[in-house]
Amino acid sequence: MFSVILCFTKESLKLSDTTSGNTAINSNTVLPSQLSICIFLPSEELTGLAIELLGNDCYVLTRCKSPKGFLGFIERNSNLDCLILQISPELPLILSELQKHSIFLPTVILEAETNSESANISPENTTNTEEGSAPEHANFFYHAAEVYLPIAQLEQLVPSIDQAMTQFLNLCVPIRATGTASTSDPTAELTSQSLLHRQQRRLAEKLRERLGYLGVYYKRNSQFFFRNLPPTERQKLLDQLKSDYREIVLNYFSPDSTLNNKIDEFVNVCFFADISVTQVVEIHMKLMDEFAKQLKLEGRSEEVLLDYRLTLIDAIAHLCEMYRRSIPRDS
Repeated sequence: MFSVILCFTKESLKLSDTTSGNTAINSNTVLPSQLSICIFLPSEELTGLAIELLGNDCYVLTRCKSPKGFLGFIERNSNLDCLILQISPELPLILSELQKHSIFLPTVILEAETNSESANISPENTTNTEEGSAPEHANFFYHAAEVYLPIAQLEQLVPSIDQAMTQFLNLCVPIRATGTASTSDPTAELTSQSLLHRQQRRLAEKLRERLGYLGVYYKRNSQFFFRNLPPTERQKLLDQLKSDYREIVLNYFSPDSTLNNKIDEFVNVCFFADISVTQVVEIHMKLMDEFAKQLKLEGRSEEVLLDYRLTLIDAIAHLCEMYRRSIPRDS
């Protein structure tokens, strides 16, 4: 499993800001420490109350009025910090779309106090026992860290946002496994975990600007460790890592703005699969051997390959930092 323990050096979060439609209400410049929140509530009255509660300089709010507009906005904006949603007939569908694209965010879901509405539109009836999940709700629509807030207690929206962010940073796995270990796709699981971790790290960095923290502690699911996978899945993961690393090498000295993200994704998958530094070196050396043979056939010098030692050093440095952070620190 994967979890994050944040040791804050200040008191709990205090948030707020405003928006309307699919564009931000406030036209002020977005500050790095402001938290970006997307609101999609079918009820106009509820939307107005939520905006009123969050009406100060700590938040940048965006209100979406349709499922299509909501999904489009989420896909176009990678710097969102929290979602505020309401249980409605379209909720399972739109959240399923976010799951498909491995887009995971802290989420507060407003529900009727009697929970009758949720009973009619409930997620699958499977008890969630994952570490870091919300204990008061056995079921979930989106991920195990979502927070439910009765509409009658809407005044607790700000603390609920705080809770949603805290639980999200401690989320171990993006979504509940739908099958047994033998039928699940470890490579897809590791990729989802990598994308989840990237979002958690981005949010943690923003919160550090606001609050500061003493350390981050990562735990992983040993079920997806490379050495514990079946031979076929092990080979599939290795082929994927080789392909990803090859792409990194080929673009390392080009002006590719996405290169750092590619390195992060490669390193995150290695970390969650417990890939050793030695295995990364082996992937690098085998790729260099392939390139050397190609250069020899073309009658070109192999010396150019020495420059790609920088690529290996970069990847190893990132991976070692991940493993360093995985050691619990004394607070």
